[in-house]
Amino acid sequence: MAQLKPILSHFDPIIPYSPAKFKPDKTAAYGFHRVRFPPRITLWSFLFLFLLLLFFFCSPPSATSAGKRRSLQNKGFSGRHRLSPNWETKARNSARPRSKSGFSVLVTGAAGFVGTHVAISLKQRGDGVVGFDNFNNYYEIGLKKARKSLLERHCVFIIEGDINDAALLGRLFEIVHFTHVMHLAAQAGVRYAMQNPSSYIHSNVNGFVTLLEACKNANPQPSIVWASSSSVYGINSKVPFSEKDRTDQPASLYAATKKAGEEIAHAYNHIYGLSITGLRFFTVYGPWGRPDMAYYFFTKDILRGKEIKIFEGGNHATVARDFTYIDDVVKGCLAALDAAEKSTGSGGKKRGAAQYKIYNLGNTSPVPVAKLVSILEKLLKTKAKKKLLPLPTNGDVLFTHANISLAAKELGYKPSTDLESGLQKFVEWYLDYYGSKKKSPW
Repeated sequence: MAQLKPILSHFDPIIPYSPAKFKPDKTAAYGFHRVRFPPRITLWSFLFLFLLLLFFFCSPPSATSAGKRRSLQNKGFSGRHRLSPNWETKARNSARPRSKSGFSVLVTGAAGFVGTHVAISLKQRGDGVVGFDNFNNYYEIGLKKARKSLLERHCVFIIEGDINDAALLGRLFEIVHFTHVMHLAAQAGVRYAMQNPSSYIHSNVNGFVTLLEACKNANPQPSIVWASSSSVYGINSKVPFSEKDRTDQPASLYAATKKAGEEIAHAYNHIYGLSITGLRFFTVYGPWGRPDMAYYFFTKDILRGKEIKIFEGGNHATVARDFTYIDDVVKGCLAALDAAEKSTGSGGKKRGAAQYKIYNLGNTSPVPVAKLVSILEKLLKTKAKKKLLPLPTNGDVLFTHANISLAAKELGYKPSTDLESGLQKFVEWYLDYYGSKKKSPW
């Protein structure tokens, strides 16, 4: 059984902080008959010169010249990103572990909730870490930038780029020989999939494949740990959810993309010898969390005196979630990295069978959402304005409940934070971030 390396429970709450258009000369356009040619230039000569100039200015630039311009601007990398000066040197330095036995880890989605905590915890225990994130606007970018500042304070360099940018990933794997990849980049959220389904395919399917391609082509190949989701259990009614249960009935597009990711991961493991471990997270919460999560926007709305919606199933069935505190999830992530066996491939060629594992990371204690609200009321010392509504048919499920016996046996995973204790830490962070830092969302 892998031994959990110690991590710090809290992070210091550091908060950072067209070209002009060409206007054609209309008199030239309509006064061609007024032009008088020099005696030695015939009309045909003039037309030839005109067509030659037109071809020169209107033809597309050559691949070579375009490539040179791109290389000056972005070093040839496509997609939305801002590469900092000397980013390659910064990445090498950030990826260097303090000891020879330490890991060199690429953390994708590093400016996200779980990614920030994992990256800092790895750095604190002595591993080398490089972060990667596209800073999309799914929720407030200011929070992601604040997390980036926190990462920088802990000497974690983060690259701003798209996980689908194969050229950028390829170059990154050339300059840094990562021992491990912690893949946390994804389009999150169940309900948002009804508004922007293509973003889930772009990030959770295409992006995952692009990353796996970079990993299988690397020499040496890294071991991969990645975030799946408890949502893959879909409308499964058997509880608690076990890794052996069926996962072919997703209730949302988000769940379907995570299930697709598990199958894609298995294919790359089987074909290319990549060591891959999938982690099914169960409703992770805590400081620096995601504003789209219920506990987060409930806190905001209670403090604003705004009505909050509490959903219930048919016949007033209780909606419950297996809330898992961030510190417990981070311990599970690090334990999975420690237990990951080496990949067996090299440069895209499989040398032998490689490890493929999936674990639940939950708290094993589902709590009704109504109970969550009552705890927040107590901590915030404010009564919530509640409205009960039927659970919408937008992909949400009635309950989640993790069976963590496999993770406990093989990873030494043992969650230790109850919901009230975890929410207390979140509320303290929230009031500090939005209060004393004058970033109030209301």
